[in-house]
Amino acid sequence: MKTINYIVGLFIVIVLIYGFVDRTNNRNIEVNYGIVQTDDGYAIEGTAIGNKAPEIAHNNPEGEELKLSSLKGKMVLIDFWSSWCGPCRRENPNVVAAYKKYKDEKFTDGKGFTVFGVSLDNNKDKWKAAIKKDKLIWEYHVSDLKGWHSAPAAKYGVRGIPVNFLIDGEGIIVAKNLRGPRLDETLERLLKKNN
Repeated sequence: MKTINYIVGLFIVIVLIYGFVDRTNNRNIEVNYGIVQTDDGYAIEGTAIGNKAPEIAHNNPEGEELKLSSLKGKMVLIDFWSSWCGPCRRENPNVVAAYKKYKDEKFTDGKGFTVFGVSLDNNKDKWKAAIKKDKLIWEYHVSDLKGWHSAPAAKYGVRGIPVNFLIDGEGIIVAKNLRGPRLDETLERLLKKNN
């Protein structure tokens, strides 16, 4: 009987270990999208710090397609938000203040700072009204107007908002989830210091 209990126990441990390893591998597949060439070599495209940020290309409120890659050379905050999200709207003044303070600054890996706002709205009028009311004065606002079924949100693994990713001039993610004073502190640390 001890032998049977031992074999059954061993079998259960093997199944649990295999299941854990398999789930871990599947999570890595979700995050890593492939290898992409950069100016200084190659990088993994994904959403972890150190990864090349995946491309986002969607329409602004006027119907014009805007691409994240068009901002190469700048520090960019990819900001996922929505007009109906209370925490997002309360965070917007911090993002606006950072934009005003750093938009013309030089960074170690980028010149100037801007925001690439990605809305999870599904109502264009409410989206536009929130941009105006919150004074989101940068020009890069995109949405596919599919709410929680947003393609960019799925690509970035967004499960809740607000969430953001800070990328350098090469499109490499250098920080994420910067709220309140953390955004200002991070940008200040990344400024190019005159020696």
